[in-house]
Amino acid sequence: MTPRLLADLLVTVHLGFIVFAVGGGLLVLWRRWWAALHLPAATWAAWTEFTGTICPLTPWEQALRRQAGEAGYTGGFVEHYLVPLVYPAALTPGIQIALGTFVVAVNAAIYAGVWWRRRAAARPR
Repeated sequence: MTPRLLADLLVTVHLGFIVFAVGGGLLVLWRRWWAALHLPAATWAAWTEFTGTICPLTPWEQALRRQAGEAGYTGGFVEHYLVPLVYPAALTPGIQIALGTFVVAVNAAIYAGVWWRRRAAARPR
């Protein structure tokens, strides 16, 4: 595979991870074992946003792009690909805190729903 294809594949995997981290808890409604994969992913995503840490996939993708003769970019995946879609301004620490809070809030609501549903199903009728 060429470095450009690998970089594009890595961006796709990165975006898939973000989607899974935010909403993957819904899979727990289907199969409970998804929680073992999802909770660490959601925790990592929230921690990355709260601390301003750059995901290791970002520099890897940038290196592949440079190797392919493309210009790398500064900042992280979210700032480069997602923020321009959602926010007109650059990514700030405040926005990162908001994104981390969003991940936690969405997943807290999902897992509360899972807990409530399982509890209701276990009650005798």
